[in-house]
Amino acid sequence: MTTTQRPSGRAFDALRTVSLEPGFAKYAEGSCLVRFGDTHVLCTASVDERVPPFMRNSGLGWVTAEYGMLPRSTATRTDREAARGRQSGRTQEIQRLIGRALRAITDRKALGEIQIKIDCDVLQADGGTRTAAITGSYVALHLAFQHLIRVKAIKTLPLIDSVAAVSCGLYQGTPVLDLDYAEDSNAQADANFVLTGSGGIVEIQGTAEERPFSEPQFLELLRLARQGIAELTALQKAAVGG
Repeated sequence: MTTTQRPSGRAFDALRTVSLEPGFAKYAEGSCLVRFGDTHVLCTASVDERVPPFMRNSGLGWVTAEYGMLPRSTATRTDREAARGRQSGRTQEIQRLIGRALRAITDRKALGEIQIKIDCDVLQADGGTRTAAITGSYVALHLAFQHLIRVKAIKTLPLIDSVAAVSCGLYQGTPVLDLDYAEDSNAQADANFVLTGSGGIVEIQGTAEERPFSEPQFLELLRLARQGIAELTALQKAAVGG
């Protein structure tokens, strides 16, 4: 049993308060406002009947993502990347991660030559924006697929599984679940786990901040991640209607 006191007062294996609000954006075919504590991300899914040129005549669909942080999503204002004329390397890395995660659980043949564009806009950041974005984006994508079925653009739900993400790390030497900013900025190690609802591994991003961490410590982080993903998967199922 851990004696580490987390800044939030949470137990070492407790998620922040998580909520998924489907249908938040009026005009998007699928949308979800996801909250992981004080991290809030608006995820929208837009249907495009044209796939990228490299996918044309392949019979396969495509899912891609864009990610951005609003100027006052953090304690100090940051310029919009559009004003700078280019995206940061961090932004590009995160949006590619989101796209990979969603494509991993999409039956692209069943989707046909339709493209879904996911937009993730960080309204407020307190750590874990990429994990929140992936978790909310799955809900938005699922709702967009339901829309396509209703308008008879596709016949079946083109999903082979669900996907969610959560961070885990070593805080004061103790493995903890779902790091907020206070923990993430002081962690000895942190990792982002992208897992499917059935337990498959899509991607793991792990980094030691001070000293290397051990395999047993990593396995404990993975165990905590699986526990957290199970809770998130249940919330996702409720958000999309079971």
